[in-house]
Amino acid sequence: MKRSLVLAAAVVLLTGCGGGGGGGEAAPQQSSGGAPAKVTLEWWHLSTAEPLKSLWAQRAKEFEAKNPHVTIKATVLENEAYKAKLTTITQSGKAPDVFASWGGGVLKQQIDAGLVKDISADVADVLPNFTPAALSAYQLDGKTYGLPTDIGMVGFWYNKKLFEKAGITEAPATWSAFLEDVKKLKAAGVTPIALAGKEKWPGHYYWAYLAMRIAGLDALKQAASDHDFTKPDFVAAGQQVKALADLQPFQKGFLGAAYSTPDGQSATVSNGKAAMELMGQWAPSVQADSGKGLGDDLGFFAFPSVEGGKGSAGDAFGGGGGLTVGTDAPKEAVDFVKFMTEMGNHSKAVEAGGVLPVLKGEESAVKDPNLKQVATMLASASGYQLYLDQAYPPAVGQQVNDSVAELIAGTKTPEEVGADISEVAKSEG
Repeated sequence: MKRSLVLAAAVVLLTGCGGGGGGGEAAPQQSSGGAPAKVTLEWWHLSTAEPLKSLWAQRAKEFEAKNPHVTIKATVLENEAYKAKLTTITQSGKAPDVFASWGGGVLKQQIDAGLVKDISADVADVLPNFTPAALSAYQLDGKTYGLPTDIGMVGFWYNKKLFEKAGITEAPATWSAFLEDVKKLKAAGVTPIALAGKEKWPGHYYWAYLAMRIAGLDALKQAASDHDFTKPDFVAAGQQVKALADLQPFQKGFLGAAYSTPDGQSATVSNGKAAMELMGQWAPSVQADSGKGLGDDLGFFAFPSVEGGKGSAGDAFGGGGGLTVGTDAPKEAVDFVKFMTEMGNHSKAVEAGGVLPVLKGEESAVKDPNLKQVATMLASASGYQLYLDQAYPPAVGQQVNDSVAELIAGTKTPEEVGADISEVAKSEG
């Protein structure tokens, strides 16, 4: 992979927090009979859709069978509920024993708070099995704080039949062509885009990608240090989001729509009621879970380039997922994380289309043609940017989501968006 160091530094997948989840003791006590004392592991994750929902439950049962003294108590929440609950518990200085997260500024903040276990020594024997890009996302200052279970990128998932209906014969390679295709879809009586306006994070993908294409990756990194999102290129990104929103491309009621519910963004595309959505590599499985599914009519294309922009069309935006261990979790928590990421176990999730490869040699397990396309694009990416609501400190990331939502809703200008994000960034300084 080109610029693997850039990817490794930017694609931080997982945050962790520990503190006194279900396991509690630092190491299992021996019972009078010599057997280890019973341990309950609190495991939080957000794989609410198939195939991962069932696969992860099966892995937990298998681990319990191999370790009879361990009981795994799983808490499975959708994205927003997960973030909210995790934030609440970590603010109290506690956290689950094992849990999923995305990393970036959130991870660093939790490490600084002493909530994440340094598992470097515990996983040293398996570190060579992981691809550098996926693994390095969990490594900070030479220490390892988690193991990845997924890596990927955001792009447009689209309905080939609806594109044909609108006379669109090829995926748009430029932003101006994309806007023209939106107009063609509307003219054909097709809702161009589904968006979960209520949840905000899907909307930030548009502003983030446009900022990448117009300002470039270095500008986003610079903004992380100088806290200035008011520069002309960031305003231009907002202007292009507004240009899209002004076309009224989203489904009716999008401002109140969730992502994975039966009437949400994913299902709207899955049921043929909108032509596309801008979403990560998990989109096909969530579509199949929330709606009818598009089958062979589902296609994928990368976010278009912007004419005159400083960013490369080969730069990817996204992240992945993984497992982190709470500081005070019992040793069985680390054992479980290693078990989940063994080749024999993890490759089953890859084969099922639930995740993309994080282990060396797993590439052949990708069966779905669209996911193969994502994996290929990711492998040749010229640069990589983690989701902004994870790359930046939590308060800044939340402001990005809030401000872009206001921009799409028409209640804030591109200039106000940059000013509001800058104000929070400076205060978090």
